[in-house]
Amino acid sequence: MKHSFFMVLQTFQLRARATRLAAVCLLAGMAMPGQLAEARQTAGVSAIPEPAAAEQPEGTPRSWAESAVRNELNVIDTEGRAPLRYRQRKVDAKGETTREIIESKEGNVARLVERNGQPITAAEDAAERDRLNADIASPDDFARHHKRDIAMRGDVMQLVRMLPQAMIYSYTPGQPQPKGADGQQVVIDFHPDPAFRPPTMFADVLTGLEGRVWIDARSRCMTRIDAHVLHTIDFGFGIVAKIFPGGTVELEQSHAAGDRWVYSHLDEHLTTRVLMVKTLPENAAITSWDFQPMASLLPYQDAIRTLLAMPIPLR
Repeated sequence: MKHSFFMVLQTFQLRARATRLAAVCLLAGMAMPGQLAEARQTAGVSAIPEPAAAEQPEGTPRSWAESAVRNELNVIDTEGRAPLRYRQRKVDAKGETTREIIESKEGNVARLVERNGQPITAAEDAAERDRLNADIASPDDFARHHKRDIAMRGDVMQLVRMLPQAMIYSYTPGQPQPKGADGQQVVIDFHPDPAFRPPTMFADVLTGLEGRVWIDARSRCMTRIDAHVLHTIDFGFGIVAKIFPGGTVELEQSHAAGDRWVYSHLDEHLTTRVLMVKTLPENAAITSWDFQPMASLLPYQDAIRTLLAMPIPLR
């Protein structure tokens, strides 16, 4: 994210960090309140009759959460080691964009291919080529940009590790199964444990979220989370940032290839305030598809050249 003034850049980077931490720390699951029941039905989750006690999953809800956390840490830590190429569409206040993405040794590279559901113009394509060629010519700038992503990954992994201690877990009555699910899903509700004491400022986010998680019974990997913000979450006593109540996050994860699980859909509606400056909505939907395993993990320059060599329709 690039802005003209340093203060704006700093503010929006911090805001993005807070909201992304809020979204990704949900990866192990939380208790699903009634406000999101209608949203779940719209999203294709069908209720089934509550099973008898003998039909409850083996083990405790917390044991399923712990397994999902271990697998999720592996998903985050191994991202890029079994490289993928895929399409990603993002819809936010700026409109709709679709990009082709390749995971490289140094980080993801992306080329814009559509805007608002239409092929980009020749002028837009020329600008995109200039941007990508500039990245090839500036490895130090590229490395600095992705160094922030590495730091973010470390923050997220710390939060995910805390989830078994930060939440109280229970089996969802009726074990509602998603439509079209490939195999049985174990469904767990969770909400914050009042006895949990966040050890870091950003861990405060775990005290204000609850939701529902679906876990694939065979692999014990998370496949879906619906969650919402219970109450105001303050970072640094509200001076650094705030996330306001009522926000929602829906996250889906899919099996891509081999041992790779990937985030295939994120729908977030959050309201945040950073550095006591301005309250801003964060509304975005991101969908990824057409996952293709790469034969090897390319240097980022070669990944960019692969994208530039790809023919795309123009208008």
